[in-house]
Amino acid sequence: MVIDDSKTIRRTAETLLKKEGCDVLTAVDGFEALAKISDQKPSIIFVDIMMPRLDGYQTCALIKNNPQFRATPVIMLSSKDGLFDKARGRIVGAEQYLTKPFTRDELLGAIHRHVTSV
Repeated sequence: MVIDDSKTIRRTAETLLKKEGCDVLTAVDGFEALAKISDQKPSIIFVDIMMPRLDGYQTCALIKNNPQFRATPVIMLSSKDGLFDKARGRIVGAEQYLTKPFTRDELLGAIHRHVTSV
């Protein structure tokens, strides 16, 4: 699943992942994502940090606080690459932090690193 308020980022990630045979869900914000996560149960979640209404840190914390999804890997996506931002991602339970613009190899690397059945 790719959660980002930028249509360009969602479409780019979706295109890259579909070319590799992945089924891709997208959401424009955390609220939309949370509804889809409970229905679809994605294997991995990429979430943008800077989003309206519910930011990436809040979205990640809500996912990780749900026992059903605690083990689902969450990868933070951000144009910020500061130590504070990365540490905050870890605190809310993110497994990894990718800086935008990300590459195809970074996305696939995160999937191979965190999802066993790829």
